[in-house]
Amino acid sequence: MRILLTNDDGYHARGLAVLERIARKFSDDITVVAPAEEQSGKGRALTLTEPFRVRRHDDKRYAVRGTPTDCVMFALAEVMKHSPPDLVLSGVNRGGNLAEDVSYSGTVSAAMEGALAGIRSIALSQRYAQSGQGDQVPFDTAEAWGERTLRPLMDMEWLPRTLLNVNFPPVAADAVRGIKAVSQGLRDYGRVGLDKRVDPRGFPYYWLAMARLPHDAVRDTDLEAIEQGYVTVTPLHLDLTHRESLDMLRKIYR
Repeated sequence: MRILLTNDDGYHARGLAVLERIARKFSDDITVVAPAEEQSGKGRALTLTEPFRVRRHDDKRYAVRGTPTDCVMFALAEVMKHSPPDLVLSGVNRGGNLAEDVSYSGTVSAAMEGALAGIRSIALSQRYAQSGQGDQVPFDTAEAWGERTLRPLMDMEWLPRTLLNVNFPPVAADAVRGIKAVSQGLRDYGRVGLDKRVDPRGFPYYWLAMARLPHDAVRDTDLEAIEQGYVTVTPLHLDLTHRESLDMLRKIYR
């Protein structure tokens, strides 16, 4: 089995090293194509208005000065064009990708690009309990539960243009309650805040402050299950059509 690894935290991210160790439980045919620098929150962005450069570390390891989607496109069109992957794994992200996070996440977007190409694709993320940990987020739970989460998926029948979103809970590996298949939840961010600061030359600059409102997680969603200490597995698909609204519109325009 040929496996493509990518992420949005960057080529040197600890989570990517964890992902490679998980992937090697399934195959030694591993290719890594990841952003040269962190690309968190870039979603499905493409680099279209300028070229991107690639640093080749060896025949199967590349760092791309672009987005996660750029990485997958480059891998499929160039690095692996004569031997496409059987599986795309993206992550392990530093931080959860739950609920509406999937629409912002570069980790999930890389898996989406794989799914769009007809390749089985899985995004993996490690939620952490305490903010401000920087690169010291523990990945022990993801590493301990990675293989047992992925193993049953290898023989599963996958529908076209679908992907899986996996999140590991912020608890010790031996405290995980199990693996649960759940739907995508939804949180309310409320009003997005701006942390305004001033640089040494007197010019203002801003940090986005994404303060979520308190919420009660809906039953059988990724938000509820992760709080309960489960590894969550959520199937996603690329068709964003809202079917009920489509039926309403067809009645209007018939």
